[in-house]
Amino acid sequence: MAKARHAATINPAEAEHFGALAEDWWDPKGSSAMLHKLNPVRLSYVRDRINGHWGVEPRQLKPLLGKSAIDVGCGAGLMCEPLARLGAAVTGVDAASANIAVAKAHAVGQGLSIDYLCADVADLCGQFDLVTSMEVIEHVTNPEAFLSALASQLAPNGLMVLSTPNRTGLSRLAMITLGEGLGAIPKGTHDWSKFLTPDELESFAQAAGLRVVDRQGISFSVSAGFNLSADMSLNYLMALVRD
Repeated sequence: MAKARHAATINPAEAEHFGALAEDWWDPKGSSAMLHKLNPVRLSYVRDRINGHWGVEPRQLKPLLGKSAIDVGCGAGLMCEPLARLGAAVTGVDAASANIAVAKAHAVGQGLSIDYLCADVADLCGQFDLVTSMEVIEHVTNPEAFLSALASQLAPNGLMVLSTPNRTGLSRLAMITLGEGLGAIPKGTHDWSKFLTPDELESFAQAAGLRVVDRQGISFSVSAGFNLSADMSLNYLMALVRD
C-alpha cells in the first residue's frame, strides 16, 4: 500500500504496553478480561449501526457479505473475528507485532481468513466500507491526526464506529482508581488526561470531514454488567459517516 499523507499516530510506549499483554489477550479471565466483558456491548452497537446504515434485516446472519472492514488498534482480534463472521473481508491493524502474531494464530485456529498488519493507520492507503477503532484513540500521540487517518480509510457511503472512555470524574474513579488500582485492568493502561469528551471527539470528526449520526453511552452496574445507555459519563460509542 502506498503511504498516505498523514501524521504518524503510534505511541511506542503504548504499543509496548499492549504488546506485552498479547499472549493473554484471548483469555476471558486474564489481563484482557474487561475487554471480553465490554466486547458484546460494542458488537451489539456495531450490528445495530450496520443494520441502520445499510438497511439490513436484523435476522440476516451475514450483513457484511460483499463488504470490507478494517479494525484499527485491533489487538489480538476481538473485533476482527466477529466482523469476519458477519461476512466482511476484514483487515486488522495494530502497532504491536506481538498482538498481530497472536491474532493471526487465533484466526487460523478459528478457520477465519483475516488480513492482519503491524502498521500505523497513517501509513495505509485503503478504502473500507466499515472502519472500527475501539478504545484506541485515547492511546495515540495525536487524536486529531489519528481520526483524519481513519477518515481516509473510509469508502464512499461507508460507516465508522468508535468507542472510547469519557473524561469525567466517574471514568477516573472506575477505570483508574478502582480498575487499575484493584488489578481488574493492567496498571498503566490509561492516562485519564488523554480521554476525550464526546464533544471533543465530534469536533475532531468534523475537522476530518465526518458527521456524527449517533452516539450512545456504555454504563456499568454490578447486577447487569456493561450495557448500552443514554449515560455517556463512563464510556461511549460514536457512529460517523462522510459529511
